This record gives sequence, C-alpha cells and structure tokens, in this order.
Amino acid sequence: MPSSAVSIRSEAQLPIQLADGTEASALVYSFRGLSDGKEHIALKFGEPAAVPLVRVHSECMTGDVFGSLRCDCGPQLEESLKTLREEGGYLLYLRQEGRGIGLYAKLDAYCLQEQGQDTYAANVMLGHGADERDYIVAAQMLRALGVGRIELLTNNPQKCKQLSGLGINVAATRRTGVYSSAHNLAYLQAKVRQTGHLLQLGPAGQDDQG
Repeated sequence: MPSSAVSIRSEAQLPIQLADGTEASALVYSFRGLSDGKEHIALKFGEPAAVPLVRVHSECMTGDVFGSLRCDCGPQLEESLKTLREEGGYLLYLRQEGRGIGLYAKLDAYCLQEQGQDTYAANVMLGHGADERDYIVAAQMLRALGVGRIELLTNNPQKCKQLSGLGINVAATRRTGVYSSAHNLAYLQAKVRQTGHLLQLGPAGQDDQG
C-alpha cells in the first residue's frame, strides 16, 4: 500500500511510569489507513535525532504485561523505553501477538513447547507459519511520522532486511541486551538457530557479551 494512504489519526501526551519507578513522557500516535487494519501505535520520546533511534516491538501480553519469564520480550521493552527516554526516538508497538498467530494460538504453542517442541516448531505444528510477521505497517507508520532513515534497536536481522526492502534506510543498528535465564534459554537458542538472532548465550543461560 502506498505510504500516502497512511496518515496520523491522533496524537496525545502519554506520561509513563517504568518498572523501576522512574517516569518518562511520550507522545502516542494512532494511524489511519494501515494496510492490515489493526490498531498499531507509535510512541515518540523527546526530540529525535536526524537519524532517530527506533524500536519495532511486537506485542507480547504474557511478557510485556505479566512479566513472563518464558521469553525476553518484557525486559527488551523496558530497556527500549529507558533508552528512548534518555536519547529520544520512536517505539512502534505492533499488534503481532505470538509472532503474528494471536494470543490463544501462542498459548497452545506453549503446551507443545512443554512437550519438547521449540517455539518455531510448535507454531508450525498448529498449522501456522513459524513467524507470520511482516513489517509493512512499521514502514507505513514511519513514513507517516516523516521518518525515512533510522537507527534500529534490534537483535533480529529480519527486521533490518524487511524494513530496508520496504524503502526504509536502516543506517545503523544497535543490539538490545540479552535477557536469558533457565526459563527462556531454549527459546533464545531457537531464535539464534532458526532466525539468526544476534544473541550471545552462555552454556548455562548466563549472558555472554563477549
């Protein structure tokens, strides 16, 4: 869909309290005309640089809201909010629960993971793609915000590849921290093995930053 079809629908102040009790202030944007029709949002922090720092974060209710230790989504979101508060930039929050398969299907996949399947194989066994996400709407949102060149905060090379293919100039990337534990080590290892995530994992789940 051409970016001209997407526009900013609303803009409002959003004061935020982070997990450590400190506060941040953002502008929250909604959009009109996104190609998938979902209610994705963007948060703008401070005065972004000419090449703004951008985090594209897929919704994870279990991790973002309830602090699930099965994944690293919650800590990555918290780190991103703190970094963006300090440096300025944008967080795009995409409604792509379970890598695009939805919340209930993700919970079904959890059951299969408890039987020994990895996070990607479990999705496939349920009749879904291993990762059903694309970043078309992320590119549309960035263009509506007037952003065409970015520094991307991610460990996922697929985000860089897709956004670049959609006409966004990913001028630089920055990795997030590695948040591993006994609860999510197999999940993180699958991300490295299956989709080439840039994570350095110690053998017992300890962070290994090299």
